[in-house]
Amino acid sequence: MSECSGCASAAPDGSCSSESGCDKADEKLQKTLGRIRHKIVVMSGKGGVGKSTVAANIAVALSLAGKKVGLLDVDVHGPSIPRLLSLKGQKPHMGDHVMEPVPWSKNLSVMSLGFLLEDDKQAVIWRGPVKMGLIKQFVEDVMWGDLDFLIVDCPPGTGDEPLSTLQTLGPTAIAVIVTTPQGVAVDDVRRSVSFVGELGNRVLGIVENMSGFACPDCGAVHNIFNTGGGEELAREAGVRFLGRIPLDPEVSISGDEGFPFMKVHRDTATGKAMQQVIEPLLAFPD
Repeated sequence: MSECSGCASAAPDGSCSSESGCDKADEKLQKTLGRIRHKIVVMSGKGGVGKSTVAANIAVALSLAGKKVGLLDVDVHGPSIPRLLSLKGQKPHMGDHVMEPVPWSKNLSVMSLGFLLEDDKQAVIWRGPVKMGLIKQFVEDVMWGDLDFLIVDCPPGTGDEPLSTLQTLGPTAIAVIVTTPQGVAVDDVRRSVSFVGELGNRVLGIVENMSGFACPDCGAVHNIFNTGGGEELAREAGVRFLGRIPLDPEVSISGDEGFPFMKVHRDTATGKAMQQVIEPLLAFPD
């Protein structure tokens, strides 16, 4: 029995008895991936580092720069992208074996399990093969169309979701890894760097989030906590350091209210720091 968790013929254990079903599913997946120029997986080995906020703002900034962008939230147990983009309560249009992503703007489309839950208080209690099947469906059965970028927001760690995401997207998918400066976070994030390498994918670089404090009164960034952990990890791993994003109260407020920071505060010190993270992506070939 072959592993085929995303196939329509798959059993609950992920096995499949239909080779033709597997072949058709694989063909459909490859056709979808062929219309996506760049696949960026935002991940972290540590929870609470602001990874979803970084992913959402990368997607928004790229869309505001005129790029066609899809944002896929594969955090099955804690989907936060709908709140961050003020899309809670939205539902994708469901067709015959296809779904239309929820539009945020003409350049940005979004898909999340959060759109499919009847109750946002509902706990999702799924085993690995079911999550793997969902992630594959969210890639091949969603009508993404032609995209310059697909940004994928993964849950923390190196478990089923990031593994399934990178395996589904293939070796051309590139990781952006988010950490905070503290050693306890860097230790966990280090495992994400090796995880990506073991799967044969490339790390674009590391983002050091919540690095320093952006004073809302004077606008200056003060290093009241440790800084440099992400930069040191990038140097150790031989990957690019994408930049520091300070801890800014407005980032939290924007996320809670559903107004992406990079849409409303691009000209602040924090906005410029986020823009620095995004510049390498804007330099990708069309």
